[in-house]
Amino acid sequence: MQTLTPALKAFIASHTAEEAEKLLLAAARYPGIDIPFAVEQLTARRQVRDKLPAWHANHDIIYPSRLAAEQCSSEATARYKQHLLRGTSCCDLTGGLGADAFYFAAAIPEVTYIERNPEYCEAARHNFAVLHADNIRVRQADVRDIAAQLHAGTCYIDPARRSEGNKRLFALEDCEPDILQLKTTLLQRCERLIVKISPMADIAETLRLLPETREIHIVETRNECKELLFVLEQHPAPLPPGEVPLHAATLSPGTPPETFTFTLQEEREALLETTERVGSYLYEPHAALLKSGAFKTLALRYGLRKLHRHSHLYTSDTLRADFPGRKFRTEACLEFSGKLLKHISRDIPQANLTTRNFPLSVAELRRRSRIREGGDTYLFATTLANGQKAIILCHKA
Repeated sequence: MQTLTPALKAFIASHTAEEAEKLLLAAARYPGIDIPFAVEQLTARRQVRDKLPAWHANHDIIYPSRLAAEQCSSEATARYKQHLLRGTSCCDLTGGLGADAFYFAAAIPEVTYIERNPEYCEAARHNFAVLHADNIRVRQADVRDIAAQLHAGTCYIDPARRSEGNKRLFALEDCEPDILQLKTTLLQRCERLIVKISPMADIAETLRLLPETREIHIVETRNECKELLFVLEQHPAPLPPGEVPLHAATLSPGTPPETFTFTLQEEREALLETTERVGSYLYEPHAALLKSGAFKTLALRYGLRKLHRHSHLYTSDTLRADFPGRKFRTEACLEFSGKLLKHISRDIPQANLTTRNFPLSVAELRRRSRIREGGDTYLFATTLANGQKAIILCHKA
């Protein structure tokens, strides 16, 4: 494993804003500096700056690859997963950069980091020592070879979701290692198995493939669905799919997770109330809720009306300040037309645009209306319950 010499650390610190390509082309200007390695460290550090601020602040951390930094969990999501652990020991079966193992080790006494890539393991040993995480054991191995030997309160696995051509994969059976082949063995060796899968995966289909699921967590940061976690346990009888609780969690700095919990059965049985009249307030759910599919349940619990079955926007005449999402005060509901698009920028030259269940994309809408991006005005282009296309003008409540 390459090391971070004082000269190399000084070089990285003085070139934090430099473009990687320019540094590589100018390598001859820096004799004694391993420029490809330095560029790899610079790129990885940029990728973890917001995700892992404590790691980014530590200049002794070594990143085995920029891909490891790109794919690692954030500090916020890793801390959320601390509360899902069971028992006093945990095996991270696909260690990667080691962020999850590090934060797991802050919550339970014993953690084993398992990774088949020897360079990742060397970097992990170094980094855990630098971070004083003395309760993490690093083991170089392929989980497929050692699954039957493991014993832990919790096993955590994050299968690789990219093919050899760097194409993103969403189907569970396409990922590596194949959790469908491993789950029976792993569930015999631990109390709880946490499986992280692509946020793009279909929840109902994944439930069918993983009937041992006891709960599902959809985790969002910065209004983006980051992690989809299936928590499996070996019990005499599986929960019916409709009774598995889904937790849509929104993580914000300095505050506890904002969580909405429901079941698919509850969603199926909820009565939908739609409206073609936009009330005084408009609501847009958090990204985790949109992924969860709790559309009717959300309206029922908060006493809201949905603008259209497929629009996923809600309205009311009195403010629900506790709604899990963005809240707006509506100013006008404009009937959409070509004439409106032609003249709307005269009155609204700048606005934040969002489309929900609408035939035009945000880019096309902005091009045709000539409305500049930004400001404190919000426009929602959507479809109402009667099929009418509309643009709703509002400001944050």
